[in-house]
Amino acid sequence: MNSPWTRLEPVPPSSHILPSSLSTMAKPRNTFKQKQKPSVLIPKPSKSTSSSTVSSNPTTPVTPKTPADEGLDFFQSQSRPGEAPIRVYELHLDTDGGPHKDRSYIRLPPAYVPYILRVSIDAGTPAARNGVFKTNFPLDGGAFGRDRFAERRLPTDYSRPIQVDLPISHAGAFVYWVEYDGDSFSERIKGRKGYFNIDPVLKTKARTSILDPQTLKPLSPSNSGAIIIKDDHVNLPLNGLAILTVVSKWMGPINVWRNHFEEASQRGYTMLHWTPLQERGESGSPYSLRNQLRYDPGISADPAKVEQILKVAKEEYGLLALTDIVLNHTAHDSPWLIEHPEAGFSPANSPHLTPALELDTAIIDFSGSLATRGLPAVINSEADIDTLINAFSAVLQGLNLWQYYVLDPNHEKKSVKDALASGNFESWSGPDLKGKTVVEFAEIVKCQGNIEGLGTLSSRFCVRTKTGDAAGLIKAAFADISDHDALADAWATVVDVLNVPLYEQWKEDSRVAIENIRNRVKYTRLDAHGPKLGEITKSNPIVEPYFTRLALPPKADPLVYSLANNGWIWDADPLQNFALLPSKAYLRREVIVWGDCVKLRYGSSPAANPWLWAHMTSYVTSLARTFDGFRIDNCHSTPLEVGTIMLDAARVVRPDLYVCAELFTGSEEMDLVFVRELGVNSLIRESGNAPDPKELSRLIYRHGVGKPIGSMDGACMTSVEELPSPIGKGPVRTCIVSPLNGALPHALFYDLTHDNESPLDKRSAEDALSTAALVAFSYSALGSVKGFDDLYPKLLDLVNEKRLYEVTGLGEDSGIARAKRVLNNLHLEMALGEFEEGHVHQENDYIIVHRVQPTTQKGYLLVAHTAFSKGSKDRGSSEYFSQSANPDLTSSVEVDPIKLRRTRAKFILGTSIDITSHEVSNDAKFLRGLLSKLVEMAPVVVPQGLDHEGPYSEVVVPEYFPPGSIMLFETQLQEYDASLDTFCSQGAQEAFSNLDLVDLNVILYRADGEERDATDSKFGVYDVPGLGKMVYCGLEGWMHPLRRIMRYNDLGHPLCAHLREGTWALDYVVQRMTHQVEIFPNLAKPAQWLKERFDRVAKSVPSFMRPKYFALVISEAYKAARRAVIEQCSEFVVSGHSFTHDLALCAVQMHGLVKSASLDPGVATPSLAAGLPHFAAGWARCWGRDVFISLRGLFLTTGNFEGAKKHILAFASTLKHGLIPNLLDSVRNPRYNSRDSPWWMLQNIQDYVTSAPGGLSILTEPVMRRFPKDDTWVTWDDPRAYAYSSTVAEIIQEVLQRHAKGIRFREYNAGANLDMQMKDEGFNIDIRVDWETGFILGGNEHNCGTWMDKMGESQKAGTKGVPGTPRDGAPVEITGLLKSTLRWLDGLSATGKFPFRGVYAIVNGREKLVTYKEWAGLIQASFEKCYYVPLDPSEDTSFKVNTTFVNRRGIYKDVYGSGSGREWSDYQLRPNFPIAMTVAPEMFDKTRAMGALKLADEVLRAPLGMKTLDPIDLQYRPIYDNSNDSSDASVAKGLNYHNGPEWGWPLGYFLRAYLHFATVAGTKEDERKALYHLHRILLEPRRHIQSDAWAGIPELTNANGEYCSDSCNTQAWSASTLLDFLEIVHKYHSAL
Repeated sequence: MNSPWTRLEPVPPSSHILPSSLSTMAKPRNTFKQKQKPSVLIPKPSKSTSSSTVSSNPTTPVTPKTPADEGLDFFQSQSRPGEAPIRVYELHLDTDGGPHKDRSYIRLPPAYVPYILRVSIDAGTPAARNGVFKTNFPLDGGAFGRDRFAERRLPTDYSRPIQVDLPISHAGAFVYWVEYDGDSFSERIKGRKGYFNIDPVLKTKARTSILDPQTLKPLSPSNSGAIIIKDDHVNLPLNGLAILTVVSKWMGPINVWRNHFEEASQRGYTMLHWTPLQERGESGSPYSLRNQLRYDPGISADPAKVEQILKVAKEEYGLLALTDIVLNHTAHDSPWLIEHPEAGFSPANSPHLTPALELDTAIIDFSGSLATRGLPAVINSEADIDTLINAFSAVLQGLNLWQYYVLDPNHEKKSVKDALASGNFESWSGPDLKGKTVVEFAEIVKCQGNIEGLGTLSSRFCVRTKTGDAAGLIKAAFADISDHDALADAWATVVDVLNVPLYEQWKEDSRVAIENIRNRVKYTRLDAHGPKLGEITKSNPIVEPYFTRLALPPKADPLVYSLANNGWIWDADPLQNFALLPSKAYLRREVIVWGDCVKLRYGSSPAANPWLWAHMTSYVTSLARTFDGFRIDNCHSTPLEVGTIMLDAARVVRPDLYVCAELFTGSEEMDLVFVRELGVNSLIRESGNAPDPKELSRLIYRHGVGKPIGSMDGACMTSVEELPSPIGKGPVRTCIVSPLNGALPHALFYDLTHDNESPLDKRSAEDALSTAALVAFSYSALGSVKGFDDLYPKLLDLVNEKRLYEVTGLGEDSGIARAKRVLNNLHLEMALGEFEEGHVHQENDYIIVHRVQPTTQKGYLLVAHTAFSKGSKDRGSSEYFSQSANPDLTSSVEVDPIKLRRTRAKFILGTSIDITSHEVSNDAKFLRGLLSKLVEMAPVVVPQGLDHEGPYSEVVVPEYFPPGSIMLFETQLQEYDASLDTFCSQGAQEAFSNLDLVDLNVILYRADGEERDATDSKFGVYDVPGLGKMVYCGLEGWMHPLRRIMRYNDLGHPLCAHLREGTWALDYVVQRMTHQVEIFPNLAKPAQWLKERFDRVAKSVPSFMRPKYFALVISEAYKAARRAVIEQCSEFVVSGHSFTHDLALCAVQMHGLVKSASLDPGVATPSLAAGLPHFAAGWARCWGRDVFISLRGLFLTTGNFEGAKKHILAFASTLKHGLIPNLLDSVRNPRYNSRDSPWWMLQNIQDYVTSAPGGLSILTEPVMRRFPKDDTWVTWDDPRAYAYSSTVAEIIQEVLQRHAKGIRFREYNAGANLDMQMKDEGFNIDIRVDWETGFILGGNEHNCGTWMDKMGESQKAGTKGVPGTPRDGAPVEITGLLKSTLRWLDGLSATGKFPFRGVYAIVNGREKLVTYKEWAGLIQASFEKCYYVPLDPSEDTSFKVNTTFVNRRGIYKDVYGSGSGREWSDYQLRPNFPIAMTVAPEMFDKTRAMGALKLADEVLRAPLGMKTLDPIDLQYRPIYDNSNDSSDASVAKGLNYHNGPEWGWPLGYFLRAYLHFATVAGTKEDERKALYHLHRILLEPRRHIQSDAWAGIPELTNANGEYCSDSCNTQAWSASTLLDFLEIVHKYHSAL
């Protein structure tokens, strides 16, 4: 029977198939040279130790002490007199417990003295939820273990800062993370990892100075210049390393090495980098090691002699020892490979290499058969290459390597047929397969995972389907066919389809392989710069063999002993081992192979290849005993797990091991992966990579400038504190706390490495001198080779070069060595002296580098004339550039005179290099440099000058200063005031100590409108050119840009540029303050403090240092002012975290004195602004509603009870018609159109009574009444004004009584003069009580008497006089506020603390006394029935619900009783009901309440606030734009102000309500979850207030927290209600 599907293509014919315990570690040494202390018990880890923390490792013995033990001893020991403060480095983690991306890698200094790493997390963030900090740094003492973790439990506190102090005592690479509770009960989240690397403590011999202290002339060794001080050691920072790479085989016999040591020491080097000293393999390359555990016999057969000579270098010549560790490969003739072939990658242990070996063998065989094939064996042209490649392509095709990729159709067909015949198959249970095309069917087969062996390449036809599944599938597809042959044919057709893409893979891999072979042949045989390998033979094949074929033991399997050679791949993923799948690099011939090296196969752990791991660990640890540091050869290709474990083993032997590496990952991010996990201390950087002076200057700036001159972080970002012992025992010590920024990997900056082209080949021989100087002036480790110093003309061949170094010392034929001696020794002295500031300037071919010691302001200046191109030797001319190889360098090479402001410069040296011959020496015995001489320059006298900016020195380049020349100068800031830093940072606390909060408003804040109002426009906000206007006139305005400038030393910021140009900003800060001393006499002291400091800065500081001292003074003043605020606040604030502080400062931000807005019509008094900048002054500043929504949080929670009381009494005095003003307007022209304001005031009086000490007394406080009893409007100075008084209790009663009787009036002065937008009917105020429910109803469709008060303004859209949200009826929050007041007064009345019992009202036609309790009872009985919209429609009959208008269920209505035609607005979901829940929670059914809150959380909550309307509501318009004058009535002139935009202040009430009902309606676990959830909501407001220039929470945002240009940038009530919530949480935890 025919197959149901047609075959797509014939199967290629079959072809021939080829036959198929680590060594004991040394005990760690003690690192602190202290007297032996008695044994002490190591503090136990916290109780929270999890299973992952405790390993099976035996208990660490107390003695001998590890470095971690000694660190603990230190903090337990008593401090000594005069002991320096402990350094504390603070690492602030993100909310999820991980580091910010900029701080994923932290580099910490050597622990010369133990110090503290302080980990801090914001309270209330997710990571603080039962958080545990974990690290493999041995915090509890003992030895380091990569998988041994110490724990520190984080305090679970929502109100106080969370920090953990970690004692740091030794070097290494460490990881940390935070584990914390997730959302579910049992979930634990492991946060993102962070890494910190600690530099090693390196010690070397001290040296005398290189310069004569009197004349500054460099001193020779015979004049005691830079000589080793025998018995004196110094701590050598990494930036002091000067490393010289040496190749031992060129040094001659070991008994003459002292000569090389002396030469290197005299040239100023502090470390020798030894290429590997182990026995070399057949090739002779020092990086192809035959025996890792044996020194090369050519050096010495006695290991002790090698170790002794290295000790001599260290002790007598001050030369530490660094060597390469080669972990990736071994020499192809390593004898142990025969015994342990599993150490390499072979087809036997890595079957996917089988076709690659086949291809490699074919290449070799092809290379040996060229003559018989009639092919050229010597390549002379591209045509020869084409001929060979075409011929080999046919050979490749003949290998039939496609069989490693595809399924065998014949085998598949037979297997299916047999399965069907036997019935041994799985019936298909998936979707119906009938009618599927063969392509669809094949796709199903792939998706079901029924194909095995895909991509494994392990053998020919290794790809197969699961026979039982295949038979079941084909049977299901053709259930009506019973013929097994037909079904098997159908399956074969499916196999053909499956094979199509597999054939394509083979074709592509073959194409790439052929292309790579061709490219390699061209490079090695034809290219001018290639090695020209000569005739092609079997022993010298067309391309290098990829496999080493070991000599086979008898009857051995050749696949076992065919081992892959190592190499490298262009642009490879360094984390992917290219010898492992999915890489096909060996098959595709992508590896640039090293034929003398076999790639080592470690596996993922020591258990995977025990012998190899043990062997290589012995190699590494033996080196660690001898050498001070390692250079990791081929680091980017070293598997991370191998490098990590090997370096861990080495650091057990030598804890202070220095590790450097060269990485070719192509990505700084990938570099960091290796640096932080391996603990690489320095990355090799090459100055030779720069193609031009501009790029070289960039490299110097990036890798060689520690901080810019005038850096700020050290002076401005540190604080002095008291440090309790981090281990719980020991004294309190003084400490200096510094914030940690992320780090770049430290640089080992080479002028030339041993595998780079010489200066002669790459640039010019003359450039060696200028490059050497520039590298030496870098604040980094530096590296070089002898050939660079001696001016070797060519790159030396490590393998084939047999000549020896000639010891030239400092003689005439020593190239640039004499200059290098001065440069290297100055480099060391600058590192030891902490010359950590620098400046780089590039101008044409000149590069100027200035290094400065920030404390003394002593410096060294280098002027270098680079010589990137071979050319003339004059000072620089167009002729020189006409010969330049760089077409961009065509302008004049003149360099402008170098002006050093207020700085003296003294000449040290100037020199150029004169290459007398470029001929290469033919000396057969010794390596020799170019014939040359150093030409000393006559001393340059640096003249002094004076201009409008003050005195300066001017360095002028001499007329003769040819390319390659350098000049060195010593610099010193003149009239340097060494005490200025101390002067500027002291005294601020005392100067700012007597300020009240209103004074501090002037000092810290003041928006432009406030300042101009208060100073009669004498001052406004400062305008910085290039930056724009500051936000505030006060210190916060400056601090916003300065925070980043100071932390990151961003001296290129426009503010810094402006400060360098003049002292205007300094003058402004002082003058605006002194101008206001008459009104604010307390400002005199801080103004004087600022003036004294700025006067001294202006007088003694050069312009380039001015930004630093401006920042120092401003930041110290700011810290003192901020501290003065916090110290006047409540315990809740004082003990709170930074977010609490920031919010509390908003109280000062908003509360100040302006002339046009006051709480007293006759006298200017401080008042609370609703928001800034729009409500800064005048009638718009002070709003009744806003004041009383804000007062609890901003004044009561912070402890400013007096300020709160003044606002209460001022507004109480204005009571009229039973209402208080919406707009106070200095009590002169108050406007009464707000129905909710009096209830907010009464709520605030209640809060005051319960919060303030003796708060109840406010009820008896007399208040003079602004208006007569009959509500007649009179001016504030009319005799009838303030004619009588009432107590606050009487005012409260009047509010209630007037509402109970009903309020009806028309606004005074109604009309366009009062409100030009409102229709006439809108001025009519009607308020009444519904005595069936107890609710207060009011308003009409033409006015808007609640906070949602937007009045339409658009003539075009027809909305002028149409409120956006009338909310007439009984708004839910007014009902809640009323209920809260009644409950409170009932309690007071019942205990005789309030002089009234209730109100008189007309109920059912009769006047009666309605007690507070009765009124409250009406509301209680009616609320749920009237406001709740049930989830279940079947319950509607139990509630007052009109289903016609129901848009969403399970909610509380926004209003009850909206006017006729607006009944639907009752049912809108808005964020007002949580207000009622907060102030009157008793009204709500707790289960329904929690459901509604969860719905609001899902639907209404926004990043910085609450959506003002449900997004599914037809009115929802979330983008507020008051300038929109379109015809769209819904948004024109901002009518949608409260119909979608996200307002800040309702969020606080939502948080409080949610917490309350989660507590009363749920379990303790529900409460815990709620706290976590609510604090997570606060993360975005926390981030905003810390980063926004206005330092507050905005009035509103547009959709999804987007910026709204019409919003106030900071609003009083937005910050206030968040403080309300935080205070509730604080009280809750305090009670616990």
